[in-house]
Amino acid sequence: MKRSLLALTLLAALPFAASAAENVSYNYIEGGYVGTSTDTIGGFNDTPDTDGWSVGGSGAIAPNFHLFGNYSSQEFDHNFGDLDRWRLGVGYNHEINSSVDLLTRVAYEKAEFDAIDLDGWSVEAGVRAGLTPNIEAFALAGYEDYDQGVDGEFYGRVGAQVKFNQTWGINGEVKFVDGYTEYFVGPRISF
Repeated sequence: MKRSLLALTLLAALPFAASAAENVSYNYIEGGYVGTSTDTIGGFNDTPDTDGWSVGGSGAIAPNFHLFGNYSSQEFDHNFGDLDRWRLGVGYNHEINSSVDLLTRVAYEKAEFDAIDLDGWSVEAGVRAGLTPNIEAFALAGYEDYDQGVDGEFYGRVGAQVKFNQTWGINGEVKFVDGYTEYFVGPRISF
C-alpha cells in the first residue's frame, strides 16, 4: 500500500516537475573519510571520537526526484567499539532559479553499535546551489529520531564540492548536532 501511494504521488508530480539547477547533479557516487567529534558528556572529558570510511551515492529517478543512500563504518577511540551507520531515502528538488534548488529529503536511518541496533528516520530541507561551474554548495536543516528511547534531535548540515571537471570532484560536508559534529571528505564521481 505504501509503495503504491509513493508511486502514485511521484507520477502525479511529474507534470509539474522542473529540472535541477545548472551545475548541480543528483547522479553521483562518492567515498572517503568520515569522523565524529563528541563533546564532553556527563562531565567526562575523555569522550571517545570516531574515525572511519563512508561510501554513498544518489540517482535521479525523475526530473525532480532522486534516491540517495550511504554507509559508514567508524571505530571509536580507546577500543570503545565500532559504529556502523546507513541511510536510504528519497529527495525532492525544485529549481528556484537557474543556479539554486530547494531540496527536501526523508530517509530511513540505521545505527549499529556493537550489540545495539537502532532504527530511525530523518527529514531535512534546505538549498543546493551551483555557485560557479566548478563549485557547488548546500545548506540543510534537519531532524532525526531513533527508537529505543533515543531522543530526537535537530541538526544542520553544510557542504561543498570542488569540481575538477564534469565527472571528478572533491566533496566535503559537516553535520552539526547537539553533542557531536560529524564530518566527511572524499572524491565524488558525477554522471
